[in-house]
Amino acid sequence: MIRAANRLQTVEEYYFSRKLKEVAAMNAEGKSVINLGIGSPDLQPPTAVTTALTQSINNTTAHKYQSYQGLPELRLAISQFYNKNFKVNVNPDHEILPLMGSKEGIMHISMAYLNAGDQVLIPNPGYPTYQSVTKLVGATPRFYDLEETNNWLPNFEALENTDLSKVKLMWVNYPHMPTGTNAPLQLFKNLIAFAKRHSILIVNDNPYSFILNDNPISILQIEGAKDVAIELNSLSKTFNMAGWRVGMVLGNKHIIQNILKVKSNMDSGMFFGLQKGAIEALNLSDDWFKHINSIYKKRRELTWLLADKLNCTYSKNTSGMFVWAKLPKGQTSETVIDNILKNNHIFITPGTIFGSKGEGYIRFSLCANQQQLNDALKRLNQ
Repeated sequence: MIRAANRLQTVEEYYFSRKLKEVAAMNAEGKSVINLGIGSPDLQPPTAVTTALTQSINNTTAHKYQSYQGLPELRLAISQFYNKNFKVNVNPDHEILPLMGSKEGIMHISMAYLNAGDQVLIPNPGYPTYQSVTKLVGATPRFYDLEETNNWLPNFEALENTDLSKVKLMWVNYPHMPTGTNAPLQLFKNLIAFAKRHSILIVNDNPYSFILNDNPISILQIEGAKDVAIELNSLSKTFNMAGWRVGMVLGNKHIIQNILKVKSNMDSGMFFGLQKGAIEALNLSDDWFKHINSIYKKRRELTWLLADKLNCTYSKNTSGMFVWAKLPKGQTSETVIDNILKNNHIFITPGTIFGSKGEGYIRFSLCANQQQLNDALKRLNQ
């Protein structure tokens, strides 16, 4: 048998890829599992978006290779969206790069900036892909702990008391996944100052700003942020377009150009129709956010009841499409969710997949309708 590359020894198949096979097998047996584990929006995209997609099909350029940098009108729409919603000025010609989803961007940024031996600051708990990609490019993950007692924010004093000489890049993600914590602007100010002191590239992964959040903010709002920081964003959660794979990275032109060097050698431009749909989404009025958040608010209230049923504690002052809940003392995350999956046919995510600081917590997704959530409550009552 031909041996796989050594880099594959550093990573495993993505947790959800493995676990969903188990869920699928249970469904095939007729057990009808209620999936509260995955943050994959079940709501439909805006009608204007799907209309733009279908109307674009017959365009004479629709089925040709597209620009690696995306349509100029898409970059302009992203720029206007950031100006309107974050009061951030971004040059559409040089400071924006559309992506086939922000997950692609995590890989491209890492390939553009990390060498073997470079260290990467990764939040614990945090999105597992940050660690996986870091390992795949030969860099070294270095975790910074987020604690509930510090509202899941970085402890800069603890970081400053360590050797940061090999740290090249730092991942941050606010509103935070999985905890839902919102960042105050002061945190971003502290991050920019920290990055400048230690010559670290800060990447803020920002796909949850508009879900159950009255105060969307961007790290690029901070004066001088573009010197040391870039931001990833996505239409997946905001506009129910996860399967479309439309994301973006924003920052100064030199950083964007370096990322483009990687991207242009790894893939081609995004399908024309997807870009046209994305433009429509970005130009929607605030009524869209009010609409989807009215739905998520009702779902979150039912999810809080589920957490209560499991004797969990949780914060109600969070954003995003998840509820992060602390289990009663002495209970372990994976044991609890495996028991609930086996006995109640409900799939919930264990906090441990997000890092060691996720032990003792579970995460509920709000991507299930009210009927499913009510059914889950009934199953827990049986």
